[in-house]
Amino acid sequence: MTSIQETLHQSPGALKSPARPTSPSVQKPHRDAKVAGLVKLPTVDAAAGARRRKWRLPRGLERFAGVALLFAGWQAASSAGWLSPTVLAGPSTVVHVGWDMIKDGTLGDALWTSLQRVLWGLGIGIVIGAVLALFAGLSRVGDDLVDSNVQMLRFVPIIGLQPLLILWLGLGETAKISLIVMGVAFPVYVQTVSAIRALDPRYAELSTVVGLSRFGLIRRVVLPGVLPGFLVGLRMATAVAWLLLVFAEQMNAHSGIGYLMIRAQTFFQTDVIVLCLIVYAVLGLISDALIRLLERRLLRWAPGR
Repeated sequence: MTSIQETLHQSPGALKSPARPTSPSVQKPHRDAKVAGLVKLPTVDAAAGARRRKWRLPRGLERFAGVALLFAGWQAASSAGWLSPTVLAGPSTVVHVGWDMIKDGTLGDALWTSLQRVLWGLGIGIVIGAVLALFAGLSRVGDDLVDSNVQMLRFVPIIGLQPLLILWLGLGETAKISLIVMGVAFPVYVQTVSAIRALDPRYAELSTVVGLSRFGLIRRVVLPGVLPGFLVGLRMATAVAWLLLVFAEQMNAHSGIGYLMIRAQTFFQTDVIVLCLIVYAVLGLISDALIRLLERRLLRWAPGR
């Protein structure tokens, strides 16, 4: 026993397992060794990319530059005589005519009249479309009574109803606004109904569990859930309203942007016609930008906003 203890004391590693020889096949490869099958791809210089981004114009200026190039080419073609003034007036002529109409108040009065018609049409049409959508989307009876009729009527050309509106409502403002109301109500209805039907049915079950009333379900679940779809319908309805305003103001109108276009057509004034078209386009862009701003404010809770 003593000899064993002395042996352990003298050589403490005697009972340790002998080191296994490392096989050459399992040795760790050197970090600089090339691995077969991999390709070294070239990388982009970060400094060069930063310099390119630094000299790039802001997105808004780039979009404005495209419009400026279009008008510059238009003016060059007009100045070179490639475009006859009786066919298409140049931008400088349009600006000059527009300034004269602003100074004498003609453009301002026509713009205010047209804006009132669009606002009345949007206000009435949005309410009608939203109420019908809630009635059809939240009730089976409403779906049976309303949806089929609305889907049928929205395929009828609204411009084709213009003679009937004149016979029923006369040539006053009521017929003009009614034409816009009909065009506004349909996109609001379709988008809102689609948003209601896309809601998760489990929300209704959860509202029943927590004891929400019918009104509470509509206020806390339905209205926030359908708001994105409603705003999409509102953008479409605004565009339709400005398009239908042109036809509405041809119904024996004595004021408005459309009236200025009809009068300019009679006297072959292409500069006034182009000016009115530009005014329509600018008004449409402004109204769409306002709705997009409203969308960003109301949908801040939505993902991706």
